Amino acid sequence: MRRLVIWLFAAVVAVALTVVVFCPASWMTVLLEKQTGGRLTLGDAQGTLWNGSGFIGGAPSAADPVTPLLPGRFSWRLSPLVLLGQVDVALENAESLGQPVRITGSWNQWQVTAGGVNLPAERLAGLGAPLNTIQPSGSMRLTWTPLQITRQGNAVAVNGTMNLQMENIASRLSPIKPLGAYQLIMDWRGQRAPVALTSTRGPLLLSGTGELVNGRLRFSGKAEAEEGQEERLANLLNLLGQRRRVGDKDVIALEFK
Repeated sequence: MRRLVIWLFAAVVAVALTVVVFCPASWMTVLLEKQTGGRLTLGDAQGTLWNGSGFIGGAPSAADPVTPLLPGRFSWRLSPLVLLGQVDVALENAESLGQPVRITGSWNQWQVTAGGVNLPAERLAGLGAPLNTIQPSGSMRLTWTPLQITRQGNAVAVNGTMNLQMENIASRLSPIKPLGAYQLIMDWRGQRAPVALTSTRGPLLLSGTGELVNGRLRFSGKAEAEEGQEERLANLLNLLGQRRRVGDKDVIALEFK
């Protein structure tokens, strides 16, 4: 009887280890959706939970199946120590990431190494009006310093700085291409991040400051045309906001609350 119990225990352990070792990469989909509140998902997951790959997509729906939000496939290597509460993940994507990114920590707190990711400007249309009307295009790159991320209940606190560089931005509503290049700096302090927008070149000049609070943007700024480009940009500027007189010049007020 004792020998039978030992054999049964060994069989259970062997089955459990087999399940753990060969659990599918689709389990990572469940983890990603849970950690992002369903806003992101993993498409075409391949491999295992410990060594797999897939593309990052938005939440699927009947009208909008999962499509890649970022170029290329993300591959990951997850340490089995996560079963003991110690997170150690290495992420790679030759098309999106400038260099591999490593995430370490616990189940509720993570440290992310400095890095950067390429973002398609076309995705800005998903933020709603007026961007869904303007239909922007161009290239964007988000870089960040080492980040400290902490989960606090259903909320996430971030400490670190992010810099969004936007190059050769254009719109289907404007004959001028490109419209300019811009920089948005986000200085994360927990669940709040002061933001500052500046133009690095025109002819469409954007500037302003604001704050991200719990995922919502409050922003106050202005849009204006370089001297000599006012008429060519008039229609586009009218779509961005209300005209306001500042000194001896008309500008467009950019307000998000």
